[in-house]
Amino acid sequence: MSVGVQKRLGDLLRDIAGLTEARLNEALAQQRESGAPLGEILVNLRYVTREQFLEALARQFDLPFLPALPRTSVNGPLLAKIPLSFAKRYGLVPLVEAHGQVPVAIADPLNLHLIDDVRLLTGAPVTPVLASAEAIEEVLHAQYEQAQETAEQVIEDLDSTHLNQLAESIEETTDLLTATEDAPIIRLLNSLMFRAVKERASDIHIEPYEREVVVRYRIDGVLHNVLTPPKRVHAALISRVKIMAGLDIAERRTPQDGRIGIRIGDREVDIRVSIIPVANGERAVLRLLDKEHLLLDLDQLGLSPTIRQRFDHLIRLPHGILLVTGPTGSGKTTTLYAALSQINSPDKNILTIEDPIEYQLKGIGQMQINPKINLTFASSLRSILRQDPDVILVGEIRDAETAEISIHAALTGHLVFSTLHTNDAAGAVTRLIDMGIEPFLVASSVVAIMAQRLVRTICSSCRQSHAPAPEELARLGLARSSADGGRPVMLSRGAGCPACAGSGYRGRVAIYEILVVDDQIRRMIMAKADAKAIGDAAVAAGMRTLREDGMAKVLQGATTAEEVLRVTQQAV
Repeated sequence: MSVGVQKRLGDLLRDIAGLTEARLNEALAQQRESGAPLGEILVNLRYVTREQFLEALARQFDLPFLPALPRTSVNGPLLAKIPLSFAKRYGLVPLVEAHGQVPVAIADPLNLHLIDDVRLLTGAPVTPVLASAEAIEEVLHAQYEQAQETAEQVIEDLDSTHLNQLAESIEETTDLLTATEDAPIIRLLNSLMFRAVKERASDIHIEPYEREVVVRYRIDGVLHNVLTPPKRVHAALISRVKIMAGLDIAERRTPQDGRIGIRIGDREVDIRVSIIPVANGERAVLRLLDKEHLLLDLDQLGLSPTIRQRFDHLIRLPHGILLVTGPTGSGKTTTLYAALSQINSPDKNILTIEDPIEYQLKGIGQMQINPKINLTFASSLRSILRQDPDVILVGEIRDAETAEISIHAALTGHLVFSTLHTNDAAGAVTRLIDMGIEPFLVASSVVAIMAQRLVRTICSSCRQSHAPAPEELARLGLARSSADGGRPVMLSRGAGCPACAGSGYRGRVAIYEILVVDDQIRRMIMAKADAKAIGDAAVAAGMRTLREDGMAKVLQGATTAEEVLRVTQQAV
């Protein structure tokens, strides 16, 4: 096939995009000054579209042009013969055979010699076609599930490997899809992290026991065993985790914390690493923070219309403290991030103090505490108050000093968001008083307390309806028939399928209760009423409890009664 220039690129763009000679000369002048590619300059100037430029290049080099690459067009068997790192580096992907030829999409027509390399790698009659780099990268990312070696396969390779040589210090893996290290321990850890992201795990647990190592994933809040490698791989596996997290591999007696940043295809994942010494070695927990799946929209959090309306009002108050309570992993930070994103605007100065900063929020100043240099929540909060903030997020109120400064900030015209670890909304009041805060300060500064839990949602692939047993209805406080016409209550559940790994659940949604501090609650706080009395008064004033909000989601078919009962056992 001839690749000689048949026509000037400017003439082709004039025919395809109506590019004038003056605009072409302007772009050429910019190219001489900057050295940037001509196509990039023309696209940035909006004189041509990227597709129009690629079409002109294809005509110039006498190549077919594909504006789009459907995932079904990829030739999977041939792609398996090409190292994925090679395909990504040079921007190429083999397509489904047509007319006895295998088209290979390339992004750069000047790299036609790559076709010879692909021909050698695959032994197939290949021919080049032109496509955009973005389209090629997208279909390559779509293939990563088939391209990744499983952890079980790696375990089989360990028998013939000297484990004491596997944890050598190498550069941090930036993209697991392009990792080319051959050491089985490195491949094992990469595979465990890849599979964890694929299965939506929030944590990876590596737990040593007397004769084996157990690897577990926390998926939708529940731990699942995923792998049991032999005990002899444990030391090398932990060493590899330490290398990636920048920790001391020689220190095995004290706890260590670190961080790993990885990419899997086009997804960025931050991993917080905690390693502690236990009886049979070192135990590691890797917490995965997938930036792609962070919910920053209040509409996606599962707030009922009434609670959403109330919450919208509260996060726009000029001053006061709004507390979000619940156990670790109940989504408190996500709720507050979504609230900040909702009210973020150029006319507000929003600052946060966090431990650690889990996600970067555009337009918001975020500060991470560092106790080693005495940068605590309390000292950071004092400094932030001199930055003229309108809204302050304090990651957690852990002590009386932080609570006192937060209350001072609220009383001097700032809106303060923070979290507490309590079982329900009313319990936050007594927790603050137990810290030593005067009741009148709590009553005058706290405007509302929201408690939340996460419940697993029913898998949409295996959802089925059923008539609940009387005892199930009784536990939820439901009658045998609904209020609408006396029809029997029908609930939903998941039968279990491959999509949910047989659990019947896939994903999670939050349930909430929100206690607004009105005049009556203020008087009760001043009188040092207990949490139960405050909670009862809030319910009498119309507060929907966690279990009642969960019950509503059961009736909507979002979750099951068992899930609501599981997470609200201590919150009723």
